[in-house]
Amino acid sequence: MSIDDIGRLTQLVLWCAFAVSMVFGAIVQRTGFCTMGALTDAAGLGDWTRMRQWALASGTALAGMALLSWLGLVNADNTLYASPRWLWLSALAGGLVFGFGMVLASGCASKTLVRVGGGNLKALVVSLVIGLTGFATLKGLTAVWRSATVDRVAVEFAGNASVSAWLADALGTPHGSTALVAGLALGAGLIAWALAARDVRTRRSLLAGLGVGAAVLAMWWVTGHLGHVAEHPQTLEEAFLATNSTRAEALSFVSPIAFGLDWLMFYSDANKHLTVGIVSTFGVVCGSAAVSLAQRSFRWEGFADTADLGHHLVGGALMGVGGVTAMGCTIGQGISGLSTLSLTSLAALAAMMAGALAGLRYQMWRLERL
Repeated sequence: MSIDDIGRLTQLVLWCAFAVSMVFGAIVQRTGFCTMGALTDAAGLGDWTRMRQWALASGTALAGMALLSWLGLVNADNTLYASPRWLWLSALAGGLVFGFGMVLASGCASKTLVRVGGGNLKALVVSLVIGLTGFATLKGLTAVWRSATVDRVAVEFAGNASVSAWLADALGTPHGSTALVAGLALGAGLIAWALAARDVRTRRSLLAGLGVGAAVLAMWWVTGHLGHVAEHPQTLEEAFLATNSTRAEALSFVSPIAFGLDWLMFYSDANKHLTVGIVSTFGVVCGSAAVSLAQRSFRWEGFADTADLGHHLVGGALMGVGGVTAMGCTIGQGISGLSTLSLTSLAALAAMMAGALAGLRYQMWRLERL
C-alpha cells in the first residue's frame, strides 16, 4: 500500500465515521435516547422504559463486538480500552464526577451535542466548557493532578484487564472462545431483559436501542477493520488510521470534543489533522439538526437565569474533567468500552450511575428548598 493509498483510505475512514455519527445523532434526537433521562425516569418515576432501551443498546454492542472479534474483523485487544492496567480508581473517581456533572448540565456529552443540533445554546456553552476542561485534563493543569493521583493506582494484569481475559485465565480456556461466550451471554441477557417489557417492543424503543448499539458496532468496524493497516508504508508498523489514540476506537465524546476545539483553534498548524473522534462530534450535531429541522422541532433556547448558567458551567467542567479521567462518557465507557468487556469500563459505568443518582438527589434537595 502506497502513501497515496493511505491518504485515500484515511479520507474514506473519516467520511464513514462522520456518516455513522450523523446516524447516531439522528437516532438520539428522534427517540430521546438518554442515559441520564433513563436514570431519572427509573429513580424518580419508576418508569424503566428508557433504561431498557439503554440495556438493549449495550446488549447489542456486547453481542456484536463478540462476533466481530470472533470473526477476526476487529481485535478487541487492539482497542482504546485494552490495557493490562486496571485503572479502577481513575474510573471510579472520574465516573462519579462525570455522573454528577451530567445532571447539573442536563445531559451527558453525547446528549449535549444532540441538543446543540436542536438549537440549544445552553448545550453549546456546556460543550465548549467540556472541551476546555477536557483538554486541560488531557494535557494541562488537571492532567498533572490526574497523573500524580488517581492514575498511579492500578491493578496489573498479565494480559488484558477484561472480564473475558480474567475468565479465560481462571477457567484455563482459550481467550477467543471465552470472549465470544461471555460477550454473547451478557449481551443476550441484557437484550432479553430489555425486550421483556412490552413498552420496549415498539418502533421508537427498538430504533433507540438497536440503532445506538449498531452505531457503536459500525464505528468499531470503521476504525478496527476498514482503517486497519497491517504495515504502514512510512513506519512499517501496524496502524489504525485517523484515530487520536492510534488504536481502534468507537463512539465517545469528551476527549473528541476537546480535540475538536484544539483542531479549530490551531487549524493552520500542519500537524493538526482531523480524526475519527473530531468528525464524530460534528456528525452528531449535523444528524440531530437534520432531524429537528425535518420535524420542525428546532428552536433556540438559552439560560433561564444566572443560577441556571452556573449549574451548567459547573456541570460541563465536571464532565470534562471526569470524562477524561474515566477515559470516556456514558457512551464511550458505558456502551463502547463495555462492549469490549473492559474492567475499567465496568467500574466507570457503575460510578457514573452512582454520581448521576447523587446529582438527582442534589437537584431534588434544591427544589425542596424553593
